[in-house]
Amino acid sequence: MTPRIEHQPSMTVEEFEELERHAPETVRLEFIMGKVQVKAVPDGNRREIYMWLLERCMQLRPDLRLYPESGLRTEAYRRGRARADAVLVPRGSLKGHGEWSETDGVLMVVEITSHDSDTNQRDRVDKAEGYAAAGIPVHLLVDRDDCSVVVFNQPEGGRYRHAEKLPFGATVEIPDPVNITLDTEPLKEFAD
Repeated sequence: MTPRIEHQPSMTVEEFEELERHAPETVRLEFIMGKVQVKAVPDGNRREIYMWLLERCMQLRPDLRLYPESGLRTEAYRRGRARADAVLVPRGSLKGHGEWSETDGVLMVVEITSHDSDTNQRDRVDKAEGYAAAGIPVHLLVDRDDCSVVVFNQPEGGRYRHAEKLPFGATVEIPDPVNITLDTEPLKEFAD
């Protein structure tokens, strides 16, 4: 395993939170790996994918809630702020949380790729590492660029030890603590 190089943050978390509070509604900001990043506002297909997943989760796990656009404190020692496309948590567990929630109780985090220039680094690398470092048990990446679903699990040492990549249309098993099976055939409709 390659040692991770620590980078000097571009600003403090407090400075980032102040900047984010004053950003226009058309911009979503994140603080990942010590850098401010702009997250694309969801397009129609991303919203449809979210609704498809929401419906599946409600049918298969009515005891859980899938919340969209959730701010999370990620990376070791709270140095990061990621806005997940969705988080799956037990009902009522976000009560009383502010804009940036701790990751305790988050069972699964979901990212749906954007069609922008920094999707590869942000969605496929940096956020996966941040979610693993935060100890989130399952990370589901819906990758519209290569029409695949990646299930990451078993976080350890800032990385997920296991990842399974399957094409849209496959049956995807989401492991403990989520324990659901998804038929991803409908995702083919929203690939572009």
